[in-house]
Amino acid sequence: MTMNSTGRPTAPASGDLDRSLTDTVSGSRGLLQAEGLLFEIGSIDKSGVDLPEPRNRPDRLGGVRRASALGLPGLSEPEMMRHYVRLSQRNYAIDLGLFPLGSCTMKHNPRLNERMARLPGFADIHPLQPQSTVQGALELMSELADWLMKLTNMPAVAMSPKAGAHGELCGMLAIRAALLARGEPQRRRVLVPASAHGTNPATAVQCGFIVDEIQAAPDGRVDLADLAAKLVESSDVAGIMLTNPNTCGLFERDIVRIAEMIHAAGGYFYCDGANFNAIVGRVRPGDLGVDAMHINLHKTFSTPHGGGGPGSGPTVLSAALAPFAPVPFLVRTEDGLRLVEHEGEGEAAESFGRMCAFHGQMGMFTRALSYILSHGADGLRQVAEDAVLNANYIQASLRGVMSPAFEGYCMHEALFSDAFLKETGVETIDIAKGLIDEGYHPMTTYFPLVVHGAMLVEPTETESKAELDRFISALASVARRALQKDPSLKSAPHMAPVRRLDETRAARSPRLKWTPEASALKAAE
Repeated sequence: MTMNSTGRPTAPASGDLDRSLTDTVSGSRGLLQAEGLLFEIGSIDKSGVDLPEPRNRPDRLGGVRRASALGLPGLSEPEMMRHYVRLSQRNYAIDLGLFPLGSCTMKHNPRLNERMARLPGFADIHPLQPQSTVQGALELMSELADWLMKLTNMPAVAMSPKAGAHGELCGMLAIRAALLARGEPQRRRVLVPASAHGTNPATAVQCGFIVDEIQAAPDGRVDLADLAAKLVESSDVAGIMLTNPNTCGLFERDIVRIAEMIHAAGGYFYCDGANFNAIVGRVRPGDLGVDAMHINLHKTFSTPHGGGGPGSGPTVLSAALAPFAPVPFLVRTEDGLRLVEHEGEGEAAESFGRMCAFHGQMGMFTRALSYILSHGADGLRQVAEDAVLNANYIQASLRGVMSPAFEGYCMHEALFSDAFLKETGVETIDIAKGLIDEGYHPMTTYFPLVVHGAMLVEPTETESKAELDRFISALASVARRALQKDPSLKSAPHMAPVRRLDETRAARSPRLKWTPEASALKAAE
């Protein structure tokens, strides 16, 4: 994919603020307590709990008893509790304030959804229980699947993918299976726009395809002329992976034409559904010619971000791809709902196989359906309308001090370039670091790559006008400081627990393990 050609400095700049204004003897700052690593505050020669040596008990370790001390620090219960509470206070979270990450929808997770997910009939079941004992849970999965199919106008949905990228993998594996069933294994070229999420080309390659980039037009959308040129020789085209609304926060106005061009060339249309919250209830992807699309339940239906833990990315499929859906999937019989578990037989005769051990993420299904039922069809439509309204409010409010990347209205996220910083000596990263001092997590920076010095802001639909105004005021103040060439921005943040890092060094030489010999060394700062 296209890369920025200019790069950016990552080392700390000189000219820091007077440290006496921000440093204290204790290392704490007001209610933000100083805290070191466990190894720095604990002692390896003590234990938080002292137990007497057991007597008259045989050694059952079979000769593998540890010969030396474990070397882990010991802390009392209050010390341990304070350690983790103090660390938690250093985290930014959606429950603390607006999370303006563009291209990564961070919205409020209603507590009603959490309460429903903790009901014993959903929280305490086991995936190996007899299916006759979990009919309520299967019914919930079926109802959620029905909503997803109706909202997208697609005839099938695979519920087992665990996250967005996993859902992409599901869609592309279905496309590969369909091409093989057609007897066209030579179709290995997948067209991917320059503004695509990085997971798109990675997923295509993972499935054995070759990525061919489509250039962006000046208005931030797919360049139809470049797409047409890539389809002149189309015998090897497997399909396209396209995000709509795209990563520039814009709706692809020629989406139906793009689908027609891909289908005429013999390929399939995969749509990245990461931004479905911008169109849910207003546009059905199936009506646009989409063959497969994953749906991030956290982005559209408010389940928590996985953070490496439980996530969910159901993938809807067109009639052409439905026969190749992965197992397991639900079917309704006279005796109730049943999971089809094995590919290559019966209803799963053409399935491409299994993507994970079990059936999906029950907690995420419960949260998502709770959100959907709380809103209803008209409420989901308002979700999209409010998400777009909030983003356009931010774009319009900041237009006077920052430079929108494209003319006209945006969709769910506002994209700014660094054009307003020309000749100031301030860069995108300085704006982001200055925003930390204002109490906000920075927006997405330097992405999408088709915009120089990009700053991508997504407020989501769950923020009030008052909170939007507060954020706008903070970001505008940082932008004005940049226009005034405020030198302190080059060394921001000044009030965060950790000041500006040498990010390149930290990435290339991370210290991931504590050792006594290295305990006195400084981290990559």
